[in-house]
Amino acid sequence: MLENIRRIKNPILRSAAAASLAFSIVTIVSSVAIGLINPKNKSASGIGVYSSLLGTTCGAIFGLVLTSKPSQERSVSTEVTPNSKIWKDWRNFVVVRKVKESEEITSFYLQPEDKSEIPNFQPGQFLTIKLDIPGQDKSVIRTYSLSDYPEPCEYYRLSIKREPAPQGLDVPPGVASNFIHDRIHEGSIIPAKPPNGKFVLDVKKSIPVVLISNGVGITPMISMAKAVTRLKPNRPIWFVHGARDGRFHAFRDEVMEIVQQNPNLNVHFRYSRPTPEDEGHYHSIGYVDAALIKELIRQEAEYFLCGSPSFMQSIMQGLKESGIPDNRVFFESFGKPMKGTKGSQLPAATVGEEIEEAEIIFAQSGKTLNWKQGDGSILEFAEANDINPPYSCRAGICGTCMCKINSGEVAYQEEPTATIDEDSVLICISQPGSSRVVLDI
Repeated sequence: MLENIRRIKNPILRSAAAASLAFSIVTIVSSVAIGLINPKNKSASGIGVYSSLLGTTCGAIFGLVLTSKPSQERSVSTEVTPNSKIWKDWRNFVVVRKVKESEEITSFYLQPEDKSEIPNFQPGQFLTIKLDIPGQDKSVIRTYSLSDYPEPCEYYRLSIKREPAPQGLDVPPGVASNFIHDRIHEGSIIPAKPPNGKFVLDVKKSIPVVLISNGVGITPMISMAKAVTRLKPNRPIWFVHGARDGRFHAFRDEVMEIVQQNPNLNVHFRYSRPTPEDEGHYHSIGYVDAALIKELIRQEAEYFLCGSPSFMQSIMQGLKESGIPDNRVFFESFGKPMKGTKGSQLPAATVGEEIEEAEIIFAQSGKTLNWKQGDGSILEFAEANDINPPYSCRAGICGTCMCKINSGEVAYQEEPTATIDEDSVLICISQPGSSRVVLDI
């Protein structure tokens, strides 16, 4: 009965209903009491009347108070948590738009198939997608930077470069990128995981920021430039990008549109082989290098780099020689980790020597398995034994495969680029470094 009264939205009606209920209960109880004690006593009858009036008044007040304390059922049904838009594992997205940005790069606009909301992301993060490609034994998983910063966030945009076969090598062209360009169209379904990645720009800071890229490395920089323009428009930005010529320069017009919105955005485009048609669309000829950055930037700043490993290696070395501290330089590489660079300082306790055989305990999965040389990385070994930890780049770049190491050591096959948490390891590029390893997988 009380729950029915609670659901009455009009406070006056709710108060009247509660008063009526209280009047009925008190009247019945008083009548029974008077009848049993002294039915002929008039003073007793008066007490009954006063009791009924008092009960009615209390009931009315109770009905009003009831509105400020909703039921547990209502509270649960209307509660919205900050992470309510974030999903776990895979979620289907529909390609709603496909746009060619340059000779090599095409953008794909993704919206959730279930048409519900999606979370925004930090500028610089990537999206992990899964592709079922004919001829492949299992689904192909790739990560691509989010190349836009829509507000509100109603779609995700991935801008993907078609990867040709390497010159001079008998190696096929990029399996995923060519499949996406040739076989993914508007209406195609692509499973994706939530936005992730640690190569992000903190939009709350005020320190000037320098965005340096070449080729497809421009994709996270677009997101960063848009985010700062919208959320911290007074923050000085330099957008420095290198391309072969106008045909291979994606988002040129889009960047110039951001310039119109943000007077604090300074742009410099450098073409290595410009054509006559490019006249007026670039600022200098050559390759983006440390000398150009030193010429353009004459104040303290944070530097974000994204592009080919050799391109970033050269610029990072030049920045270091110019006295720029390492904690002001952030980078993301589209490829294998760069030699001689560190994305993290590896704890000595988790870096061991390669060994011939080891016992690996996968704590969460409840499996104890014997690993031997030739079984590959810990990630490959886990997958071969029907354990499927999360992963993405398989190159120590993205950090998706990071997990806690409870006991033992690992030996990295190559130096990780991703930042590694304390007491954690990347299993995609590591093997056991001790005879017994316990992982929280």
